[in-house]
Amino acid sequence: MADLRVCQERILALRTFFKAARHRMAGGAEAWKLPVCLQTNQPCQKLTTDFEKESSVKSNVNNFARAVPAIFLAALLCFARTAFAQGGDPRKAFAEGQAALQQGNLDAAEKSFKSVLAVDPKAGPAYTNLGVIAMRRKNWDEAVRLLKKAQRLQPNEPGVRLNLGLVEYKRGNYPEAIAPLESVVKELPDSVQTRYLLGLSYSFVERHEDAVKMLEPLWPQMSNQFVYLYVLGISAFYSKNEAVDQKALARLVEVGSDSPQFHLLMAKALLSRSDDTKALEELNKVETRDPRFPFLHFNFGLAYSHLQNSKKAEEEFRKDIAAEPDLPFSHEQLGILYLKEGRDADALKEFGAALAIDPRLPDSRLEMARVLHREKKEAEALAELDVAKKFAPGNYKVRMLRGQVLLKLGRKEEGQAELAEAKKGFDKVLDKDKERVDEKRVPNPEIGREE
Repeated sequence: MADLRVCQERILALRTFFKAARHRMAGGAEAWKLPVCLQTNQPCQKLTTDFEKESSVKSNVNNFARAVPAIFLAALLCFARTAFAQGGDPRKAFAEGQAALQQGNLDAAEKSFKSVLAVDPKAGPAYTNLGVIAMRRKNWDEAVRLLKKAQRLQPNEPGVRLNLGLVEYKRGNYPEAIAPLESVVKELPDSVQTRYLLGLSYSFVERHEDAVKMLEPLWPQMSNQFVYLYVLGISAFYSKNEAVDQKALARLVEVGSDSPQFHLLMAKALLSRSDDTKALEELNKVETRDPRFPFLHFNFGLAYSHLQNSKKAEEEFRKDIAAEPDLPFSHEQLGILYLKEGRDADALKEFGAALAIDPRLPDSRLEMARVLHREKKEAEALAELDVAKKFAPGNYKVRMLRGQVLLKLGRKEEGQAELAEAKKGFDKVLDKDKERVDEKRVPNPEIGREE
């Protein structure tokens, strides 16, 4: 039976054959010949030689026209035979892929879904599942590419948009996660998972009032979950919703038991409220129970930074880097710490180290651009801000500085437009009273990685 290579050879033979036929008819010649390989199951090789050696068939244009449907039918049958030989029934292959995916056998699942696409290139669900496989491998760009193709084929399928939002959430690109998740919530307002991811994304981009509105209705289903209670409480605190803030914090204490995760989240909640000494007490409890608990030293560093103990903060961030060298967050915090101390060169080095690990970090690029702006290196600053805007288009701080840099470069119209957009974002996220609190905003890189 013909395999895919043979089919590819036949298509190439068809192309060569038609090219030769057109050439001969254009020149007034009547002679043309159909390669034997297109009439049989033989491989099509040495195509030019075939045309010269196979017996000639005298014909005319009418005979050629009558032959075309038969030639294409042969090619189509070839592909049909190959598809079923390699992947069998596409429905069966899809079911096998689903089973393999559920069992965590990503290679087998990928093979099955690709065999479905060999038969039906417009099988949207196959692209969706290949996107899920790429997501599980943390190949984020490939996951987005596959899921966007699935979305084009299935524009009315909310599950595809949910997965697109999930990919962006998983890789920490919260501004880009919001639109697809919002579209799913609009269609499926009772989807707990979608509301939860959207609420967390709102919180992480400092849309705290929106976060509370999205998360509070999930209380009956999620009020035993640490992360849910922590994020709901923090967003309620920042949006000055005292009733929900106290309710979430009290429930967190109630369900927390004595686990390291509970004490870590309590420490973060206290850091957000500027109760830094009590936060250190909670972090010490984490260390007692599990000295290797993820992000422990990162949060110790945040606590000491808040207490303006730069030496201890630096030590803790260095410990975190040693424990998890593939994560960029302590490099970023060291850069911020060094900026406060006037160590611009050291700060740029740390921001560069963070971006070498994850080039999408908007805060690192923003702070690098601030230094370059102060040094009047406007073109270099703009280059950093352009990348930061690409990855975080909703970050009003990026757009504010970008507007200022554009004005310095004499690009008045662009600069004013950017400042106007920055003001819209500022008005949406903050008000004058909360600006002081947000100077001590507590980053949450560990939460996105866990969920």
